[in-house]
Amino acid sequence: MPSENLKTEKEKQFYQLHHNGKLLILPNVWEVSGAAMLENIGYPAVATSSSAIASSNGYEDGQKIPFNDLLHILRRIVRSVNVPVTADVESGYADNNITLSENIKKLIDTGIAGINFEDSLHDEQKLISLDEQCEKISLIKKVSSENGASLFINARIDSYIKSNQLSKEEKLSETIKRGKAYKEAGADCLYPIFLKDKKDLETIIKDVGLPVNILLSAGIPDFNELKEMGVARLSLGGNFIKFTINAMKRVAENLLNYEGMETITNNL
Repeated sequence: MPSENLKTEKEKQFYQLHHNGKLLILPNVWEVSGAAMLENIGYPAVATSSSAIASSNGYEDGQKIPFNDLLHILRRIVRSVNVPVTADVESGYADNNITLSENIKKLIDTGIAGINFEDSLHDEQKLISLDEQCEKISLIKKVSSENGASLFINARIDSYIKSNQLSKEEKLSETIKRGKAYKEAGADCLYPIFLKDKKDLETIIKDVGLPVNILLSAGIPDFNELKEMGVARLSLGGNFIKFTINAMKRVAENLLNYEGMETITNNL
């Protein structure tokens, strides 16, 4: 485990990456070699994907992988790089605040600098109540502080995927309401996943006043627009492992048909 001083420095570095006026791009990895590769080519931080870690270990997404297995993977990733690591921990693998508190302590002990924390459960088509989620975020901040850490909380807002009964305007309103409340509770960044509309993004950034993270998906503004708008962070989520598997599949299919030998030998 890294020393407390080193861990604190990484937390400071990760915080600054959201406040330096640049767009932080984070391809989400699931194991050590991917994390090391990103650091080696110049990424200033590493992020994990819950779905990628789950599927690469034979589990479905949605907190199905044993929590101790997740902790082991995070420790190995943290030890493999010198840059800050932020982990997708879904809803904290906890069904009550006592368990959440204990799990946050264990996550801090892995040496991670930040977390993604969701406001819905994977198997339910509704959001966790605003008061309950704010209580959880405040608890994470409290536990973090009590354990000599300053865990960066990227508060995921699922109003664009779990509130289908709401209109576009109502989803925006709900996102802003939750964003302001999560900020007050201690969140460091907002992640309105699957939000693509440029005007809505601009409104959220202006009205809430926290760094905003979005998912790289079809239909989002381009890189220059995202920079101009002030989007702080762009994540690939589970798309990075899909891209990787598809690339491997193309090579494997060629080899199965006795083709593509040069593609392999030229890249060794």
